[in-house]
Amino acid sequence: MTLIAAIIRLISGINNLLGRIFSWLALGIVLVCFTVVVLRYAFATSFVWMQDLYIWLNGAMFTAVAGFALLRDDHVRVDIFYRPASDRQKAVIDAIGVVVFLLPFTWIVYRYSMPFVTRAWGYYEASANVGGMPGLFILKSFIIGFAVLVALQGVAMLLRSVLVLGGRQDLVPAAMRYGRKADDLAEAAR
Repeated sequence: MTLIAAIIRLISGINNLLGRIFSWLALGIVLVCFTVVVLRYAFATSFVWMQDLYIWLNGAMFTAVAGFALLRDDHVRVDIFYRPASDRQKAVIDAIGVVVFLLPFTWIVYRYSMPFVTRAWGYYEASANVGGMPGLFILKSFIIGFAVLVALQGVAMLLRSVLVLGGRQDLVPAAMRYGRKADDLAEAAR
């Protein structure tokens, strides 16, 4: 059981680290978008590559932090039944949700995006816009990263359910305990 807790900590640590790093792209998005607007309206000029840049940063950020959002329980959920449920009931709901919905979804995303990403790498795809950025193939690779990171966090959730249902909630890492608020989760993951 301690091995399960160690695996949960490892997966959650990876998503926590990547989430904290890639969430800084939000600042970059704002700065680049602000620069594009100022250049366009104050100086009557624009650069296509800059317009590509803030869109690409947005795509990279949201795909890279998806596992982090799942770790923090920041995703959308209908809490009518889940919120008042006991920890054991939550563990059952999470286990079913991960096995029936989350892992198949991430497999489908991975399976169907892999040829798309491979083709983009095959000819080093760039922006379709004249004067746009090179390296679109790198951005498309974030789709695979999204599927992997979310699937890994789903595995961590499933393992948490195993610990809770096995009566070993004491082994659940603080960042993954039920009943914690999102801000507490971030603090516990540090």
